[in-house]
Amino acid sequence: MAPIDVPGAQLGRVGERPGLFRYIAELWSYRSFVFYNARSRLQSQNTSHFLGNLWLVLTPVLNGLTYFLIFGILLQTSRGVQNFLGFLIIGVFMFQFTSRSVSGGARSLQQNRNVVRAFQFPRATLPLAENLRELMGFMPGFVAMFALILLLPPSEPVSWKWLLVIPVLALQFLLNLGLSLFIARLVSTVSDFAQLIPFALRLWMYGSGVFYSFERFVSHPTALAILEFNPMHQVLDITRNAILYDSVSSPQSWLILACWSIGTLAVGLVFFWASEEKYGAE
Repeated sequence: MAPIDVPGAQLGRVGERPGLFRYIAELWSYRSFVFYNARSRLQSQNTSHFLGNLWLVLTPVLNGLTYFLIFGILLQTSRGVQNFLGFLIIGVFMFQFTSRSVSGGARSLQQNRNVVRAFQFPRATLPLAENLRELMGFMPGFVAMFALILLLPPSEPVSWKWLLVIPVLALQFLLNLGLSLFIARLVSTVSDFAQLIPFALRLWMYGSGVFYSFERFVSHPTALAILEFNPMHQVLDITRNAILYDSVSSPQSWLILACWSIGTLAVGLVFFWASEEKYGAE
């Protein structure tokens, strides 16, 4: 048998990390897998419960009722806030989307450890699929959020400015995905990081003005500027302005949110990709 000449320059180590741009191209080639994974997991979610996926709507509604009783009635954070019910509904629904996305995406490698060890594929598809699943699952809650704002007094008139929520949601998705990729690598390296996620998200919630207005409690301009630089605060503020107060937020607010979203995604993707060879190897 004649020897086969195999050019060594074309050979590569099994499991070798591809270049960043090739990695992104591979992610795109797995788009059908990402969509199928997200859709199938969404369909199976809450199937063991009697109310099923209705909990996707009931959970933020019950959370909102709890926060309204504690903060709106007992602590009187509603004073000085126009349409506090709508203010609170937007805060709870929008923050829960980020909270669920980041929590699920950050744990995606850890929860799919056997799949990661058994198959060769871009590992970033797992946090991406988890975030896509949360986005798809948020759609009923998104509709319910608008319905509640329309039905509960004082009802707000529908305006073209409501369409501004679409780019806000897109930027929020990019922010969630970037954080998920970044934290997923940390959790895959040190599993104890997963235990800190709920505490970090709770701290972020209190620092984002979900159920109170910063202007009422913070008077120092520097401290207020720092709090308003929070990307989740910008998500909530831009959404509230468009839906509740019929106004368009300043270009500065949009720029802050866009920089946070795109920058977090870029940093998260590079940070995650840099450890691609190590996932499942431990």
